[in-house]
Amino acid sequence: MTLSNSVRIVEVGPRDGLQNEKTIISVSDKISLINRLSACGFKTVEATSFVSPKWVPQLADAAEVFTGIEKYSGVSYPVLVPNLQGYERARLVGATEVAIFGAASEAFSQKNINASIDESIERFIPVLEQAKNDGVKVRGYVSTVLGCPYQGDVPVNDVVRVSKRLFDLGCYEISLGDTIGIGTPKNARAMLAAVASEIPMNQLAVHFHDTRGQALANILSCLEEGVRVVDAAISGTGGCPYAKGASGNVASEDVVYMLEGMGMATGIHLNNLIETGRWLSQLLGRETGSKVNRASNT
Repeated sequence: MTLSNSVRIVEVGPRDGLQNEKTIISVSDKISLINRLSACGFKTVEATSFVSPKWVPQLADAAEVFTGIEKYSGVSYPVLVPNLQGYERARLVGATEVAIFGAASEAFSQKNINASIDESIERFIPVLEQAKNDGVKVRGYVSTVLGCPYQGDVPVNDVVRVSKRLFDLGCYEISLGDTIGIGTPKNARAMLAAVASEIPMNQLAVHFHDTRGQALANILSCLEEGVRVVDAAISGTGGCPYAKGASGNVASEDVVYMLEGMGMATGIHLNNLIETGRWLSQLLGRETGSKVNRASNT
C-alpha cells in the first residue's frame, strides 16, 4: 500500500483549545485568531461550538464569531453542535460543516452529558438526518478512546462500536480522541488499527492530548499505521473541561515541525503559526504550550 506524503492538520484551537481556557477572549480577538490560522494555510479550522453558554461560557459568542470571520476559499470551518437545536443555530449563521461528539466510555458519557452512549447517539440522529437533507457535512468525535477518568480502561471493542455507529449514520470522518492523554504509541496504534478494520483509514483522524508527554509519539505511531488526518491546537491550548487532570491538546506548532522534519507536506507556514501562537499566548496571559514556540524565543 502506498501512503500519501501529505497530512491534513485540523486546527481545533478556536473551539477545543479555547473552551477550557480561563481567560475570556473577546469576539474580535477570536475572529482575528481564526483569520490568522486560515492565513497560516490550514484547510480545516474548527471555529466554535453552539453548545449552551451555561456549560462553555467561553464560546457563548459563537454566532458573532462565526459571522465575523473571513471565509477563505478552500477552507472549511466546522462547528460543534450538541443536538438539533444547536445545529439549527449553526445553520442560521451559515455553517456548512458541523461536528458531533460522543464517548467510547459509558461512565464518561453519563458524567459529561447525563446520558448513556446509546442515548447520546439517539440525539444525533435528527442532526445527521437534517444535515443530509441540507447538504451539510458532519464530522464525528469519539472521546476517551484510550482511557477514561471515571472508569479507567476503555475496551477497544467499545471504541470500534461507537465509531462505526457514527460512521454508518453519516459522519464523513471520525476523529479518535485520547481525551485525558493517557495513551502510549503501542496502544494508540492498536486502537487505530482496530477501528480501521471497520472504517476506511482515509476517513479517520487522531486527536491526542499531551497530558503525559506522549502526543507526538502517539501521532507518529498512527502515521506509521496509515492515518493522514491529525487534530491539533495552536500552542497546546485547551483540554477537556469535564476530564479531571486533562491538560492541553498537542500543539499545532510541534506537529507541523515534526511532520516537516519527516519530509511530509502540511501546507502550513510554520513561522506564521509560531507568531500567531505567541500572540495568542499573550492574550491568554500564560506561556505557550508549544515547545517549538518556546525554542523560537531563545
